[in-house]
Amino acid sequence: MGTFDYYTTLVRLAPAAVAKSAVRRVQGVARQALYRRRYRVDELRILQAYGAESAAELAGKLLETRHSSVWCEHRQRRSVLEALAAVPGARERALERAEAALRQEFRVFGTRVAFGEGRSVEWSLDPVSGYRYPLEPVEQLQLVRPGTDPKYPWVLGRLDSLVALGQGYWVEESEQARSRYARAFVLQTLDFLQANPPGQGVQWACTMEVSLRAANIAQALAMFAEAPEVQRPEFLVPVLSSLAEHTAWVEAHPEDQGAVPNNHLIANYVGLLVVGLLFPELPGASNQVALAVKTLRTQVLAQVHEDGTSFEGSTSYHRLVVELCTLAHVVALRAGVMLGKDFEERLLKMFRATRAWCSEQGRVAQIGDNDSCRVFPLRERDDQDHGYLAPLGAALFGDASLAGGEFPDEAAWLLGKPGLERFQALGTAPAPSSVCFHSGGFHVLRGAGAVVTISAGRQGQRGVGGHSHNDKLSFELHLGGEPVIVDPGTGTYTRDAMVRNFFRGTSAHNTLVVDAVEQAPLEPERLFALPEDARARVEVFQPGAQLDRLTVRHDGYRTLPSPVGIERTFYLDKRERALAVTDRLVGTGAHEVVGRLYLPDEHVRLRPASTWEIARALRVPDAPRAFEPLCVELGPEDAPRACVLFASGLTPRLDGALYSPGYGRVRPASVVTYGARRVPPAWLRWVVVFS
Repeated sequence: MGTFDYYTTLVRLAPAAVAKSAVRRVQGVARQALYRRRYRVDELRILQAYGAESAAELAGKLLETRHSSVWCEHRQRRSVLEALAAVPGARERALERAEAALRQEFRVFGTRVAFGEGRSVEWSLDPVSGYRYPLEPVEQLQLVRPGTDPKYPWVLGRLDSLVALGQGYWVEESEQARSRYARAFVLQTLDFLQANPPGQGVQWACTMEVSLRAANIAQALAMFAEAPEVQRPEFLVPVLSSLAEHTAWVEAHPEDQGAVPNNHLIANYVGLLVVGLLFPELPGASNQVALAVKTLRTQVLAQVHEDGTSFEGSTSYHRLVVELCTLAHVVALRAGVMLGKDFEERLLKMFRATRAWCSEQGRVAQIGDNDSCRVFPLRERDDQDHGYLAPLGAALFGDASLAGGEFPDEAAWLLGKPGLERFQALGTAPAPSSVCFHSGGFHVLRGAGAVVTISAGRQGQRGVGGHSHNDKLSFELHLGGEPVIVDPGTGTYTRDAMVRNFFRGTSAHNTLVVDAVEQAPLEPERLFALPEDARARVEVFQPGAQLDRLTVRHDGYRTLPSPVGIERTFYLDKRERALAVTDRLVGTGAHEVVGRLYLPDEHVRLRPASTWEIARALRVPDAPRAFEPLCVELGPEDAPRACVLFASGLTPRLDGALYSPGYGRVRPASVVTYGARRVPPAWLRWVVVFS
């Protein structure tokens, strides 16, 4: 995405990274010139590829070549159905998805968009603004306009709906209903192809979207391979031609021209791998598979840390990369292609990292950007629901450290009966414990029904910023599996730069703001750039059976006229069921210090602290000696979750706030604001007592 390709303009980047980016841009121009002639694939090339003398023979030739054991091949249907039968409600959920796809009803970042069965879809529509992107060459397309967001039409154009129709086709028993899904698959595919010629319009402006769309078309086509409606030459010729055009476009436009290639590049080659392995007869498929295998092996090592965390600086993008790599691994393994031991080890570690920071309800803290995107939405899930990943990893690898929980729909579809048997053969792994992921910058304290997830590490994408926020030393607190103190989220990307910059700014996080200054400078026009100025890090990590201690620090305020460093210590006291937080300011001068605690809702009150609550708070290590007379109670009045007691002089107040639980969605919430004017050395202390 050229418009998003900000990284080469960042003067703070290492010159070597910028130089490599320039070389890749030159190579990209050469690639595009070399493959330009391959964007259009005519009927003759398709017939030759499959050894068919006429279009009428193509269906038979296509079925003859279907020998793969990849999950979406029609021969795998029985195995998948047996696995689904073991998952309560899985069949009903699949049919619900299929029926919505049949009605051409889409949920686009919380916005309902419905076109009706059999009608044309407005593939270029941004439903929020009503803007329709013009059908013009992508080189001329103005992708980002004030008030618009190309991610909305991209959700439609990724064609997840085709896989949903395939799900219905597989689980439905009625031949009449199955035929209806097959016809819808044909009509919706042709509608998209006719409305979006290669290289024209918003649906070709992002190679990641082109690649994942190709993967979805290929997987859905494999699911419907035996349907008479699909075997007609007037459909097979254009859809196979389009797959070849998609992969040629991806091969010529890989998103490797930024200073630091990111998850988009992994997605580019996952798409090439899936299409090439499912339809190896397509022009260029063998070379594309070889290129994909080579690139994925190197990029996973470059983009996934040794501790299993994504280098994006975001828990939500971690999920995206897990799904990308899982799809690649599943398809490659069943097709007899090995991505290598290093790839498998990093993927396994990513599953383990996800389990480490999920709450008991499978919810994850929002750290960094959350754009709500997934790769295989075989079941609709909440944006913060990552709990299905650990059991998916257990079923995929047969790994006992991931065992437990429910066998998820995704595992049933992707792994079938063998995956179910591997999962059932495992016991239940011990509960996750407190852990620090130093490379990823995520740190987790667990116990007494609490999960505390803290951000303290390098900016994402090796210091470029990317999907990181100015959230160093911020945290989320989940109690009983549910979020109580939260990161406010992401809001949007390009639709509104002010909203984007607010949600990634320091004041939108549960950390200290000193003298109303950002931890690291935000360039208003560079929505994915965040320099490595804070230098956040772990100073002390001492987990224990009854008490966890974590001390983290950042130096983002060392550039103030009177420099000051911030050190924050968390004590999770599992006996008292409380969390104590102490902020220490080291430096010179007088400073206005403001802290915030964001909530996911408006259930919050000021009230006098009880003697019992004060007594518990005083027993926590490093607790204040005296508290404000009013504490802050969190949660509904009839079922409070916790109360926060502040040291004398911090004077908490309640303010209105915004909370974005997923991309494009913003709702009213509350924030607890506290602070004081302090001259270092100084301490700010408060304690959360769990109800």
